Amino acid sequence: MNKTIEIIVTPSGETRVETKGFAGSACRQASQFIEAALGRRTGEELTPEFHQLPEFQQVRQQNL
Repeated sequence: MNKTIEIIVTPSGETRVETKGFAGSACRQASQFIEAALGRRTGEELTPEFHQLPEFQQVRQQNL
């Protein structure tokens, strides 16, 4: 799956940043600069992808 970062702006001017295709906390690192530019964070909703291990960690665990 391709890694993407979507920025959604509502008609009232609120913004939401959604990451797709990232495993684990890589999404936070990838979107950090956007969140900093947009201002104060008011909430966070973690997706099932956040709770997945990155691919290299999955392979490493399988080999142990």
